[in-house]
Amino acid sequence: MVQCEMCGAETSSPKTIKVEGAKLDVCSNCTDFGTEVKQPSSSSSSSKYSTSSSKSGSASSSSGGSAASGSSASSSGGSSSQRRSDMFDDMDQLATDYDERVRNAREEKSLSQSELANELNEKASLIRKIERGDTLPSDSAQSKLENFLEIDLSAAGSSGDESEWSGGSSSGSYTLGDVVKRKD
Repeated sequence: MVQCEMCGAETSSPKTIKVEGAKLDVCSNCTDFGTEVKQPSSSSSSSKYSTSSSKSGSASSSSGGSAASGSSASSSGGSSSQRRSDMFDDMDQLATDYDERVRNAREEKSLSQSELANELNEKASLIRKIERGDTLPSDSAQSKLENFLEIDLSAAGSSGDESEWSGGSSSGSYTLGDVVKRKD
């Protein structure tokens, strides 16, 4: 028996529907909430999000994914303890106090917001919003600010958050409550 991903009811024959771009396996009562997706031939399960390694000889229920995971599976060396890298690993995180850093550096150079905007070829309203913390600077605006004001807006020491998390229940499955950090 499988649980419906919409209502949680147990169902023996789930149907796959698409709801706002997400594919869900649902019971017959919940099929009206989306459009039914026709399943391809029953050769194997979908390989889009497969986690199988390049050694597909030892088959499990997700053995159809070695071709789709290709280079990322082989680059992990077949070790299941390593976390797969994704596009966000290469990105720098913006510092939480980026607004203060920009304002302080601008004031040190004795520039007004509009003068800084003219120097960077940006709108003064963007500089105001960045200094208030209302908006995040785009990558190009961030690099212009860093170069002109001679500051670093990336978060320093964020490597502690990137370590693999080891919490969760004994069954190996995680709930949202296992992952969320509260702001108390």
